[in-house]
Amino acid sequence: MTKHYYSIGEVSNLLEVEPHVLRYWESEIPMIRPKRSGHQRRYTLQQIETLKRIKDLLYNQRFTIEGARQKLKQDKSVTQEARAEAIAKQKLKVDAAMPAIATELKELRDQLVRLKQECKKITGHK
Repeated sequence: MTKHYYSIGEVSNLLEVEPHVLRYWESEIPMIRPKRSGHQRRYTLQQIETLKRIKDLLYNQRFTIEGARQKLKQDKSVTQEARAEAIAKQKLKVDAAMPAIATELKELRDQLVRLKQECKKITGHK
């Protein structure tokens, strides 16, 4: 079973960075604001993935903290644009299907009206 929240010590061990480094990144990059339970930070899996990305940008790709912040912001923007584009495509598909759905619903309604009339004939109700 997967945990929902992880302590700063657990995240520190996982990423192999000191807790003070995580606290610094948190102060410099707004998208990683862990929940707090008293004085303890609680990180989500999504925040841990962002922290992994930050570590890669800083340690492997040699970005500055400002450069990493800008890159994450840019990546988030691209992701949001892609999501918006996918939603727009789905809406077009739904809009294209609406006439066929409306026709099918009308046919079903007509069938129900005929069934209701037949039931009235069988039972003798008017």
